[in-house]
Amino acid sequence: MTIHRTLKIGPAAPAKPAAPVTVTVIDYAEDGVEMRGVLDFGEFLASHRAPGTAVRWINVDGLTDLKAVEALAEKYELHPLAVEDLLNTTARPKVDAYGGEAGAAARLLIITRMVELKEKRLDSEQISIFLGHKTVLTFQERPGDIWDPIRARINSKGSRLRTGDASFLTYALLDAIVDQFFPVLEHYGDRLEELEGRVLEGRSRRILRDIHVLKRELLLLRRALWPMRDMIHELQMERHECLSETTRTYMTDLYDHVVQAMDILETYREVVAGLAETHLSAVNNRLNEVMKVLTVISVVFMPLNFLVGVFGMNFTAFPWRWPYAFPAFALACLALVGAMVAWFRRQEWL
Repeated sequence: MTIHRTLKIGPAAPAKPAAPVTVTVIDYAEDGVEMRGVLDFGEFLASHRAPGTAVRWINVDGLTDLKAVEALAEKYELHPLAVEDLLNTTARPKVDAYGGEAGAAARLLIITRMVELKEKRLDSEQISIFLGHKTVLTFQERPGDIWDPIRARINSKGSRLRTGDASFLTYALLDAIVDQFFPVLEHYGDRLEELEGRVLEGRSRRILRDIHVLKRELLLLRRALWPMRDMIHELQMERHECLSETTRTYMTDLYDHVVQAMDILETYREVVAGLAETHLSAVNNRLNEVMKVLTVISVVFMPLNFLVGVFGMNFTAFPWRWPYAFPAFALACLALVGAMVAWFRRQEWL
């Protein structure tokens, strides 16, 4: 199990001290593994990995301490443009190759996004991965990730990760990020079913607002997943010295997972758009029904208002002295209403 310890690097500025950064290191080979948290950053930079170590994985939680990032960039010869992309947490998922020439270390920069559901709300953060021949550096915006199962696999003797190279570890990290999309999509699928039932009932006044909220969250999810498909396809086709042929084969399967997630996401977006149209159509239909009823009532009472107005005039010679005049007038009005309603039904207006 990885030990996480808080590390404060460098003197704090008087106005705004740097936030704590957590650095963990995992050195492993087929016959052993060592997991530790970095307590003394200077000592770690000056030290070297143990002999026989096949892969070193350095994970940095937090990008607030620039001195730590600069020190790691200097030790592992990260390109300044790559460091700039690392610190720009709004970068689009992509793959950039650096080095490989004489005197320059070969590095592959992979920028992606990790999505999680926190308190039933979508949370996204940028993950930057630097792949070398025997070293993998991962930088996260904040503590907490979804890679504990990978750490457990590394700690398990005989696992495929223990026998693989650094590029295979990179594949495993990307695979965990992609697999995390599926429970998120399942959550939105459940929300869609619940929202569809509310739309069919048509009793809630907050349906349209909830539809737009869900539509916006699916759009944010698409912005993270869509460029990731292109990024993994580029890794699948990339022939870089740090990327083994075995890992490129596994990238093909990872690309299929991303395409599957994209298909589900696009289906959900179409369903949300259909729900919005269905809700607006239902609202218009209910409004038309109300207007039809009100119109029928108005038309039925129009002749009655006319008759009441006529017979309410002050006539000097009018047969109101007949004892059955008012009942006859009332029956005539009821007959007129019945005839009009019957005619409306015959015309299929009611």
